[in-house]
Amino acid sequence: MKYGIHLSQEKAEFPALWQAHFIDYDALKGFLKTYMVDTNVRLSTAFPSTHVFQWTPANEPSFDQLLSQRLALVSKLTPEFVVMLDREVEKFNQFFVTIKAEIKSRIAHVLDTSRRARVAECEAALSDLLLLERFVFLNFTAVAKALKKHDKWSGLQIREPYLMRTSQLSFVVSTSLLQLKPELMGRLVDLLEEQNMPLSTLPVDSTTSVAAALKDMAIAQTPEPPVDLKHAVLGNTAASPKLGPLVGLLHETQTVMISLRGPHGTDIIGGVLRCLSTHKCQIVDFSLSRLHHDVTFGVLVHLHNRDVDLFSDLAKTAQKWDGTLSFDVQDARIKASKLADAAQFALSEAPYTKRVKYIATVLNERGLTPEFLSEWLAWLLCKKISVEQMRRLDSHTTLMCVEFRLSVPDELSPDEM
Repeated sequence: MKYGIHLSQEKAEFPALWQAHFIDYDALKGFLKTYMVDTNVRLSTAFPSTHVFQWTPANEPSFDQLLSQRLALVSKLTPEFVVMLDREVEKFNQFFVTIKAEIKSRIAHVLDTSRRARVAECEAALSDLLLLERFVFLNFTAVAKALKKHDKWSGLQIREPYLMRTSQLSFVVSTSLLQLKPELMGRLVDLLEEQNMPLSTLPVDSTTSVAAALKDMAIAQTPEPPVDLKHAVLGNTAASPKLGPLVGLLHETQTVMISLRGPHGTDIIGGVLRCLSTHKCQIVDFSLSRLHHDVTFGVLVHLHNRDVDLFSDLAKTAQKWDGTLSFDVQDARIKASKLADAAQFALSEAPYTKRVKYIATVLNERGLTPEFLSEWLAWLLCKKISVEQMRRLDSHTTLMCVEFRLSVPDELSPDEM
């Protein structure tokens, strides 16, 4: 699903006041699509792969004229895009500051021990807090996606330094609300216990999901011992009508694919893992490739807290170790209860459906030449077979044996292979 469509669908679920302060992703994308598609200064990717640059072109500008034209356009349009993006980010950030103050006041009111809070109040405060987290993550993702498109269409790489700039804004550096979340969830559990209604008044699945959700979130959000839910008793659904949707929000996670490439192998791996540890991410899968000093470390993670500060820390890590950072926030909202089969998110697998996995071993005692391997790969491409992994099996001075892990269309029969 295109992120613009996904964002529009998510935005429609927010109150009208909030919707007016979303990043205008369509406007940003529209500017780039209208003015910057033909300005790419990375000429190797700006033209079709079949294009041949002539030493003395007859029907096109000379090489220096081509560069001059494109550089002039980019030097004019990129600052205009940045001003436009800054305006959107400031609009979103100022609204965050206002709403954050209101929600923080509401939470303080609920946590005030000098008064008796009601379950409905506590639920409303927690729901607002989770909605604000979702609001921040959706808008930050819109910023990152817009920057990614700019870099692709202009040939300039501004995403990492721009995200470093956002690390100074309130929606990134504000941690006070995250720190209040465990306390608020603990208060909700206490209020539910105080109702002292028998568990039999709730369906088993509902009881289990609410307790599990609150316990899981309490463990994830605080190093303190989690709230003991073993003897928690819950009120009936009439007394707590919002618990069902609330549990859905508590379980919600974002899936993020991160890649960092650079010349300092172990430092790059360690830097990424430190960021993931700091922000309490769950690693689903990873991939590592090395060519002498150059390393590419890719990792697929679940981000539970919508903690956008992760991305600014990754950008700083990339700058420290001369690395190139890329990341992609998955558009689909994946809930934790559906993540039992981690294999479906394996980074090493080709992202296609209706496929069968095969292992093929290619052996030649006289050596595997580039000519033979090139013909072999051409045949795989002809059959639409994807190579997921290659592994050398011999230890001779000449390459003799390679194992291929293949992703084969399920309509291709073994006889055809």
